[in-house]
Amino acid sequence: MISVDHLTKRYGAFTALDDVSFEARPGRVTGFLGPNGAGKTTAMRVIAGLTPAGGGSATVLGRPYATLPNPGRHVGLLLDASAQHAGRTGREVLTLAAVLTGVDRRRVDEMVDLVGLTSKEANRRVRNYSLGMRQRLGIAHALLADPEVLVLDEPANGLDPAGIRWMRDLLRGFASRGGTVLLSSHLLNEIERVADDIVVIGNGRVVAQGTTEELLAGSGTVVRSTDDATLRRALEVAAVGVSPVATGGLLVEADPEAVGRVALRAGVVLRELRSGDERGLEEMFLDLTATSAREGVAA
Repeated sequence: MISVDHLTKRYGAFTALDDVSFEARPGRVTGFLGPNGAGKTTAMRVIAGLTPAGGGSATVLGRPYATLPNPGRHVGLLLDASAQHAGRTGREVLTLAAVLTGVDRRRVDEMVDLVGLTSKEANRRVRNYSLGMRQRLGIAHALLADPEVLVLDEPANGLDPAGIRWMRDLLRGFASRGGTVLLSSHLLNEIERVADDIVVIGNGRVVAQGTTEELLAGSGTVVRSTDDATLRRALEVAAVGVSPVATGGLLVEADPEAVGRVALRAGVVLRELRSGDERGLEEMFLDLTATSAREGVAA
């Protein structure tokens, strides 16, 4: 279990986290989403005890990370795959971690096999690893002590499609055995497939959270036309609730037939007309974060 309660963090006049609260529960994968600069990485660093909170609290298994006895045995972290010692081999990285956490060294070979690194790759210097290989090594490091909790920041970066599928199955298996997973990723399609719960953050604040099913349930009708401005005015005249969709078009609080009739009367040609239930995570994410995206700012 991960519990974040009214968490705040400021850097001078800049507020990175503003009253953030959410939970990641055992037996479930929680997707943690937000545009660049939203505060995801800051929140995960506070959870991992690497950055002090300005206010509020973040606990793992009921305690702050730093107060856990031998925390590496309980929590697996992957926050930056490039942070591994470049001069060591992959096997040396894992062996040193096993020694420091008191894990049986036989786990090293088990993890090398689990993440799909060959014996030759495991004995190669990390400086010669591709990004995908570093990610696999980072996942092996996170799983080495058979932890109860995983905190992973963009673990799929650099993985090929087969690697992404492997990671998805790995995380689902970990959760099915009662583990807690907090997963940050820009691969929204993968989050939609693997996450049981989703937390969306923008400008340092939680803008939506709930089960994946709840957040994607949607309502109303999504419509795109040759003249959305005219269609929107016609819908408003008909006293129908309407709002713009970040990816283009309109989200209308009416069924598709009613929207089609309004468009017909207004003489507007429709390009797309479908139930809001069919909206995917990408559209929901863009709508929720349209005013909070800060391209090029560190998260």
